[in-house]
Amino acid sequence: MSYSIRTFRGDLFGGITAAVVALPVSLAFGVASGIGAIAGLYGAVAVGFFAAVFGGTKSQISGPTGPMAVAMAVIVTAHADGDFTKAFTIVIMAGLIQVLLGVLRIGRFVAYTPYSVISGFMSGIGVIIILIQTLPFLGLDTATGGPVGAVRAWPDALTHLNPSAVAIAATTLVVGVVWPARFRKYLPPTLAALIAGSALGLLWLTDTPVIGQVPTGLPELQRPDISAGFLVGAVQPALILALLGSIDSLLTSLVADAITRTRHSPNRELVGQGIGNTVAGFIGGLPGAGATVGTVVNLRAGGRTPVSGVLCAGILLALVLELGRFVEQVPHAVLAGILMKVGWDIIDWRFITRMHRVQREHLLVMVLTMGLTVFLDLVTAVAIGLIVAGMASARHWERLELDSVISVPLLDSTFLTPDDESDDADIFSARVGLVSMRGSFSVASSGKMIDAIGADIRDHEVVILDFSDTVHMDDSAALVIEQMVDVAHDQETECIVMGLGGRPAVTMQALNVLRRVPKDHFVADIDEAREVAMGILA
Repeated sequence: MSYSIRTFRGDLFGGITAAVVALPVSLAFGVASGIGAIAGLYGAVAVGFFAAVFGGTKSQISGPTGPMAVAMAVIVTAHADGDFTKAFTIVIMAGLIQVLLGVLRIGRFVAYTPYSVISGFMSGIGVIIILIQTLPFLGLDTATGGPVGAVRAWPDALTHLNPSAVAIAATTLVVGVVWPARFRKYLPPTLAALIAGSALGLLWLTDTPVIGQVPTGLPELQRPDISAGFLVGAVQPALILALLGSIDSLLTSLVADAITRTRHSPNRELVGQGIGNTVAGFIGGLPGAGATVGTVVNLRAGGRTPVSGVLCAGILLALVLELGRFVEQVPHAVLAGILMKVGWDIIDWRFITRMHRVQREHLLVMVLTMGLTVFLDLVTAVAIGLIVAGMASARHWERLELDSVISVPLLDSTFLTPDDESDDADIFSARVGLVSMRGSFSVASSGKMIDAIGADIRDHEVVILDFSDTVHMDDSAALVIEQMVDVAHDQETECIVMGLGGRPAVTMQALNVLRRVPKDHFVADIDEAREVAMGILA
């Protein structure tokens, strides 16, 4: 597609609008993460520029996000013990892991994360942001101990609140919520809220805590901590940060695809995000990911190519060089009001409002993940959420796979058609049974499969194992087939294998599960199976 003046005009408007939205949010996330307001802007510039240039989603705007800010706050306090050098080393490691994930082409697998886990995690992040910002909203310092620490500090905070800070935060929040839609294309709600709250704090209610001195100019290069003892312990938080940023970015890419009706390159997107986060770590910036709000704003303003992302980062960089003296007097309450709105928007209300219609297993996964995210930690929440979601899916597939196993007796009078029929012959005799396995079979159904059809095998002298319609069979299911053959052998029941081929044949041959079945008992269709069965019974 050729790049025209019209396309550039759309990218220009998109980049400017996205920069206006990113400015207050980056400042707020920088403060919330514990590494400073300017770090949020450095992260917005680094991640925004390199993700746009090297990423795989043309119109995506990247920068600090709620989940990444919360994760960074945990890293600073729990894994780096307040040492910014160690914290930024973890950010660099996370960026390199993201690049590696993209090079290894693992990006497409992130899309397999169950939505119930993503919903619970994102809603938990939104709740964390709201709880942590309650104290700055009241004019007090952020409490230690994360959201639980903030809740514990509420009784004391209510007796020592700053009325001016409450008024400023409430005004900021209200402006961000009720800003008229007809004005939003000229002035985004977030920026309008920042202006309103800051004006109130600067001109009238001046007795509130402010951001304070903010360094300006180009960032200083950070030297990572490369001591072996620290790097070993830093792998886990770096991996979690990388996975979190990857999921956050690729979900935003899906949103961009839905609006533009295009398809992004997930692996390339991970490479771009990884490069951006690596650079952010080296310059002391907040790690970031694809920002859904910024991306949507960019698209609605006309941005359609990576140029819009580059312009957004360039505008923020120009602001960084001389911005510090303009934001030093911005009250913390203003940022708290903005983040309250951001946290509310992050909560997955689309899922929550439909909780009464959601399947019980999926609801359990979502609530469990959200609860662990808020009250325990991000790592445990994601890990346990994935495990429980996997178990719930396995239970669902168990029912489907067992329903695909058909076990029927084959009457002698219709299947064998013996020549020596007599009046004494039992017309209900069924010496041959058919076990047909249709579709895919995995570990989900392997536990109950032998119990479901083991008794049927014992009732016959010959059993035909029909794999004609078997599409897939994993190692667990293949070993269950071996158990079936063993059960038949112990009961002196002969087995005939019919229609085995494709991947199921490869799996079972590799594990040698059919070693007890004679070679002449492998047949292609039911007619050959009948001949072999008549020979066995004769």
